Amino acid sequence: MTHRFAVKVFYEDTDMGGIVYYANYLKFIERARSTLIEEVGIDQLQMKEQGVVFAVRRVEANYIAPALMGDNLTVVSETVSAKPARWTIKQDILRQDTEIFTAEVTLVAIGPKGRPVRLPAELCRIFGS
Repeated sequence: MTHRFAVKVFYEDTDMGGIVYYANYLKFIERARSTLIEEVGIDQLQMKEQGVVFAVRRVEANYIAPALMGDNLTVVSETVSAKPARWTIKQDILRQDTEIFTAEVTLVAIGPKGRPVRLPAELCRIFGS
């Protein structure tokens, strides 16, 4: 399953040179993941009420070309693997058809005591490999 999420770059996303500040790419891919999770029917607020939240375990990011104020970007997300304990997802940011940022993100679920727990079964069912 490939998920696409649109992002418009605003002034607040940029540094003094009008280039997207490096940490904001992580915000863009986080928004895309949250939207993807919501669109497949996983309710993160309900998970939180049960004491379970997603946590990023690892990010490997490659900055290829700068995004600029006014750019219209697309975050493309695809699951690499979904196992009971971790979900790995590849996320690319495109400006038109040109890749400007890539990341591979590994997520885990954390339970009420701050310890790892199984990912939601629904996530593994939908994205499992």
